[in-house]
Amino acid sequence: MRITPRSSDPALKPALQAILDPRRLLRWVFIGRLCLASAIFITAVARWTAVDSTQTLIASLAFALSTVVTVVSAGYAEIYRKRLGATFLYLQAIFDLLLVTAVIHVTNGSNSPFSPLYILVIATASLLVPAGGGLLIAALGIVLYFSDVVLFFRPSLVEPGVWIQLSIIALVALGIRYLSVGLRRSGEGKDLLVTALEQSRLQAEDILRNIRSGVVTVNVEGRLLYANPMAEHLLGIDLVDRIGEPILAAIGAAAPELADAVQRAAQSKMRTTRGEGIVSTVAKRFPVGVTTTYTEHDDTGTGRTATAIFQDISDQKRMDLLRLRAERLEGIAELSASLAHEIKNPLASIRSAVEQISRMPAVSSDQQTLSALVMRESDRLSRLLSEFLDFARVRVTRTESLDLGAVARGAAGLAAAHPDRDAAVRVTCVVPEGEIVALEGDEDLLHRAVFNLVLNAVQAAPAQSEVRIEATRGTFEPLPIGVSFHGESVSLRVSDCGSGIPTEIRDRMFDPFFTTKANGSGLGLAVVHRAIEAHRGLVFVDSGARGTRFTVILPCSQTQARSLT
Repeated sequence: MRITPRSSDPALKPALQAILDPRRLLRWVFIGRLCLASAIFITAVARWTAVDSTQTLIASLAFALSTVVTVVSAGYAEIYRKRLGATFLYLQAIFDLLLVTAVIHVTNGSNSPFSPLYILVIATASLLVPAGGGLLIAALGIVLYFSDVVLFFRPSLVEPGVWIQLSIIALVALGIRYLSVGLRRSGEGKDLLVTALEQSRLQAEDILRNIRSGVVTVNVEGRLLYANPMAEHLLGIDLVDRIGEPILAAIGAAAPELADAVQRAAQSKMRTTRGEGIVSTVAKRFPVGVTTTYTEHDDTGTGRTATAIFQDISDQKRMDLLRLRAERLEGIAELSASLAHEIKNPLASIRSAVEQISRMPAVSSDQQTLSALVMRESDRLSRLLSEFLDFARVRVTRTESLDLGAVARGAAGLAAAHPDRDAAVRVTCVVPEGEIVALEGDEDLLHRAVFNLVLNAVQAAPAQSEVRIEATRGTFEPLPIGVSFHGESVSLRVSDCGSGIPTEIRDRMFDPFFTTKANGSGLGLAVVHRAIEAHRGLVFVDSGARGTRFTVILPCSQTQARSLT
């Protein structure tokens, strides 16, 4: 996981950033070290005739060593980006103490104006080395200063200036140690806060990237501030590369209701809850559910942002349609059974009476013709009533283990031999070789449903085309959202290459008695739906300009009911 370093926090002042970031603080140490060594070296060279040659040598060596150590350390820390371990940091502090000691030595020892540099080195080391290391560096600085003054310049041990300098260094070291501990704790607390915030941001971003809903945020001017990948996918628009640009017009071209809802939220502070709209892309057209909200970032309203969350609700619409269709068919089935019983018996009596009248000796030829017409129409009505009763009585009467592949092959064979089939239309049954698509069900009822589907496809298929029947274990495609089977399932699919089902009749094609055929009863697809529903299955329809596809999904066991949520 990538964590933003402390030094990149814009809320911190540059000086505080340098204090809390070891690498930035080391850069200033390198610069100060080179400046100090260079200044002493230049001074020694400029006055080489007036100073002791030993001092000039010490200044030269200090400058050379400072240059080498600084270049090596900078390469280690900045070029190769090695980890700044405790050993490396201690060595930097020790070298700086030696450099300051050398500078004090060549500038008159105890009377040197550079003695306070020890304090600067100790303060810097306290921020770099581990906790408690600052006191060790301070102790080493005191030893070096005392040794240089006593051993080389030999002042009186009771000289006040020496003890004052040592006392100041010790007191300042203690104070700096206390401050450095506070700064460390503050930096660690801020670092933990930054880490937690970064983790929360990454988690939120990961969620937004992977949810099935599109998320779009714009400002009051309609400029895009954020869009997740699902929003791009649903709208068919490249949004990520258009951050900061006006986007409502582009969104409105694909989803006008969505664009209007976002604009109302951004400009008029009107939220939308459980709204709906249509998305039209080059690939498809589908409904979406829309929810919008807004956030005020100041009192003027110019900083207001609006966020829209939208998702494809095609599956939800299909589930609602399935529930409505099942309820409607059940009600119509009960009504059909009642009417058929009420009409069929009187109709049989009427036919019998007319038949007896037509056999009387005194009946004329015109009366016989009329009697024949009444009996013929009575027979036609009786057949229609029988179909109504068959539709109403669609029930699973006998459950047994069967092979859906064998049912599909049988239905395909009957449809291929049907007189309504165009001789140029091929009927192909595709079942995995050697595989039994096993399930529990009523074979006669399933055969009737599959045959109706195949026959409809054969009648709709144009010449020189193919009607394809497929059966498989599981599903051909992922189940719609909100649908699940408690156990294994099997699927059957019937596809044709016709002109598709017109949009205006798609919602009615499963209704009983609705037909577009001259002599059709309008019960074929209604029986299919009720037969599949009786087996606790589902039937879906996908239709377009390239043909129609019916997909049937059935549970393998009748004790494993499906779930619709």
